[in-house]
Amino acid sequence: MSSVPFHYVDVQAFCYATEDEVRVERALRTFLPDEFPLERTENTGFHGDPIVVLSARVENADEVRHVLSALAELDDIDGVLSELDQRVTENCELYLYLDKQAALSGGVSLGSGLSVRGKVEAYPAKKESAIENVRESFAEL
Repeated sequence: MSSVPFHYVDVQAFCYATEDEVRVERALRTFLPDEFPLERTENTGFHGDPIVVLSARVENADEVRHVLSALAELDDIDGVLSELDQRVTENCELYLYLDKQAALSGGVSLGSGLSVRGKVEAYPAKKESAIENVRESFAEL
């Protein structure tokens, strides 16, 4: 893939009081290049329980390729590609929600716990153009 049709990719996970933050970080790092810096934000839930948000924004083309290569390992990538109309917004953003537990063991499957948001390059900036760019980028992986 010579060019990457993404401005950036955000990867995020919430770590609740009942979870081990080290394990949640390890799950998140399944999709990130080695030693990629994470942002850590501490929040408080509705009932006063601590919630840590771990996130990273990947902007460098080689690093975005790394994230996309990890996402291409999805169990049901063909299903995702067939749902791009629902997964790409009018603002040219691709959304995927991944299974945190599967990522912890190095797997990649749809689920909950990890969110991936990619800002797709599209000229003109239309949803249809963004969908085609996402489709082409995964075909090239």
